[in-house]
Amino acid sequence: MAADTDAQDATFPLRVAAIDVGSNAIRFLAAEFLQPLHYTAIEQVRTPVRLGHDVFLSGRLTDPAMEAAVEALRSYRHRLDALGVARYRAVATSAVRDSRNGEKFIDRVGSDAGIRLEVITGAEEARLVHQAVRSRVDLGRRRWLLADLGGGSVEISLVDASAIHWSVSHEVGSVRLLEALAVAGDDPARFRRRIEEYTATLRLRPTGRFRRAAGFIATGGNIEALAKLGEAKPDDRGVARLPTARLKETIEVLARLPYRERISELGLREDRADVILPAAMVYDRFAALAGFDTIIVPNVGVKDGVVVDLADDLAGHEPHRVRHDQTVYAGALALGRRYRFDAAHGRHVSTLALSLFDQLAAVHGLSGADRRILMASAILHDIGTFIGYRKHHKHTQYIVSQSELPGFAPREILMVANVARYHRKGEPAEHHQDYMALAEKDRERVRRLAAILRIADALDREHLQTVQTVRARRDDGRVELGIETSGDLVLERWAVQKKVGLFEKTFGLAVTIADDGRGR
Repeated sequence: MAADTDAQDATFPLRVAAIDVGSNAIRFLAAEFLQPLHYTAIEQVRTPVRLGHDVFLSGRLTDPAMEAAVEALRSYRHRLDALGVARYRAVATSAVRDSRNGEKFIDRVGSDAGIRLEVITGAEEARLVHQAVRSRVDLGRRRWLLADLGGGSVEISLVDASAIHWSVSHEVGSVRLLEALAVAGDDPARFRRRIEEYTATLRLRPTGRFRRAAGFIATGGNIEALAKLGEAKPDDRGVARLPTARLKETIEVLARLPYRERISELGLREDRADVILPAAMVYDRFAALAGFDTIIVPNVGVKDGVVVDLADDLAGHEPHRVRHDQTVYAGALALGRRYRFDAAHGRHVSTLALSLFDQLAAVHGLSGADRRILMASAILHDIGTFIGYRKHHKHTQYIVSQSELPGFAPREILMVANVARYHRKGEPAEHHQDYMALAEKDRERVRRLAAILRIADALDREHLQTVQTVRARRDDGRVELGIETSGDLVLERWAVQKKVGLFEKTFGLAVTIADDGRGR
């Protein structure tokens, strides 16, 4: 996670801010927290800059769109200063993520507006929305279907109060659909039929998983507008309930009205009136697929998730760190299952690796963020065997680098991929292109984490989980491993000695296994 200042422990009240650079608009939220999850909005601004208009047609952000966005962000920078907000996070979603010149835009935002902008993945969008939703809806232990529809994508997740258990991002956003399907001079009915044909191709797999969910929660500016059109009144927590029957009635009304009449008769904003019909039909399709007749609308989005996440992180609360760990763990398992990995082995290697990480904190000097990278790398290190065992470490690197993992920024996903790649065979080297693509400080973090992962993987060489626990003790230029096992240690001793080279070179410490009379 990136923020304007490095995260540090702070006390309540906390004043933080979020900037969400979306495909259809840019949003600003400054909030004051008196306690975790509970905040008062000090100021909210929405600037209608449609960055996605040309990106979804040509793949590039236009100069006029970038100029308008930079001007909006420059004004937000002034508001941050005027409100005395020192800690903020600015994120960009699918329009910037999908554009070929996104880096140029980010550089301009930094130099001209003084805002550090971070492009996030669809999985990170889902995590932030989950943070926002759980601040409004009592999710409990049951699992809920959560759909967040923006201008460029829709994130579908299965969540409970603790974590995201499954998530996928589809390039089916309201602006993207408008640009792809609208035809100049088209009447609303013909446009509606075109959207119906497209949304009919959308699927939820496996459907049974969602039909057992507790309910369907939807977020995004369009569902909030649809709830108002459907006269779904928010409760005292700001949560509305929109019957799908009412949504279908609204779709009929929208499909009959031309663009200008949606503005004059329904009171819709100009940048909402053209995209609301495709958005409504996407929400209706997913509700039908999951078998729900009511849509829960908590009236929160990415920006709300950012401030909740940032305040919790800055306050240094253990529950926040636990939830972040749970999200990473569940996301890694979900990706592993997609590639039919050995779940028992992945989980066990992760347990051993994290145990070594915690015990050797004084040796490696790494952070909690690095611990999560190690967790995901350990769980996923063997998923490349889905392609083939030979060179599976390289297959793993490719699969992870091309995937989205909740709780990680794109740069961190590349680190997860590299750490997993180096669980076997060759060590990090200057001729390894994907390794050298990392910043120098990140390459050093990868080396240290991979050194730990290699030992943990060696301790489950046979994939039988016979090593139950490992104790690591630093003593006089070496690290001694004490192992509790349900079997012998012959193969594990051999495997550890074969794979300790990277650890010994990285930390300058020899590694030995304590001779406790076992494994002879």
